[in-house]
Amino acid sequence: MSEKAARCLATMFQRISIAINAEKDRLSELDGAIGDADHGITMSLGFMAVNAELAKLDLSQALPSEIFSVAASAFLDAVGASTGPLYATAFRRASQALKTDESLSLACQAMIVDEMRAGIQQRGKGQRGDKTMLDAWVPAAEAAIDAKANSRDVAAMWKAILEAAETGANSTSSMVAARGRAARLGERSLGHIDPGAASAVIILRAMQDTFVGAGAHP
Repeated sequence: MSEKAARCLATMFQRISIAINAEKDRLSELDGAIGDADHGITMSLGFMAVNAELAKLDLSQALPSEIFSVAASAFLDAVGASTGPLYATAFRRASQALKTDESLSLACQAMIVDEMRAGIQQRGKGQRGDKTMLDAWVPAAEAAIDAKANSRDVAAMWKAILEAAETGANSTSSMVAARGRAARLGERSLGHIDPGAASAVIILRAMQDTFVGAGAHP
């Protein structure tokens, strides 16, 4: 089972990389309005680096927790900007949690989303409403935990996760940034979707495609 699960996660990171790469110009454009206009490029480089490292693994021997551990180190090495430590911590938290459950069951998938949220929050010290990626990750994690508690199936859980993340990301356009580079703009950050929240939705959609679309869950 762990081999199937490891391959599933490796596929997930490939899907994330492809999706981010396809949207990198839009993400950098969003970032140009409130930041340094490099978010798309940064995220693309980070996930390409993750996949380059994962390609060196023997997936027939790897555990799911190892996939996230490798991803954490690779992303951090490739992305020195603020996003690097945030996602590295997210992946590291997911890796640690997976050591207690390597199955990729529905409960395990919900745990991955919540641990990634926790890692980003732990490292960034932010909260919902700050106009950051947490405005997508926090509601996504809440939806995951709620779906697990209510014994939803995998497809219903990921539908709820993605809808919550999209609503959260879209809500950032009506927020004044409280954290990150955009906070320097004050009221001028109004009217723009946060690029980190937008890329979080892309990541979560690729995760949904992997766990639901491929029927990869056990």
